[in-house]
Amino acid sequence: MKPEEQRLKRLQRLERVRAIAKRTLAAETAQAEGTLAQLQILSDQTRQLADDYAARDDASDGHSLRQGSHFASGLYRIAASTGADVSTAREHANRKLAELAIAERKRAAVEERAKNEEQALQKKAQQPAIGSRKRVWHDT
Repeated sequence: MKPEEQRLKRLQRLERVRAIAKRTLAAETAQAEGTLAQLQILSDQTRQLADDYAARDDASDGHSLRQGSHFASGLYRIAASTGADVSTAREHANRKLAELAIAERKRAAVEERAKNEEQALQKKAQQPAIGSRKRVWHDT
């Protein structure tokens, strides 16, 4: 196999590897986005629940008022913790999205190089060999 053909085969293998890496990153990105969405919903629901308990005014005595207030403050702490988890998940999802974009650019670059190499091989195959012997037009 000629060196040009070997280079083309290597580029095609590299393109396949990069495509697999891109698919893997796409799955990881989708998982990160799904986790972010779930955490966002959980944070919103927890905060809404805490707001509902804090707004209640059906306490019959000081003890039940204190318990309701204590429960609502615990829910607010959980909501704050979940909010921090949402921020972390958002950063992770953004990082995965950036990695996916880089993987796509790398794959596209290798695809372009392979296409150019293949075109060069086809062009070279169509060109006649230069420096061929001259034909003798007469008998000597």
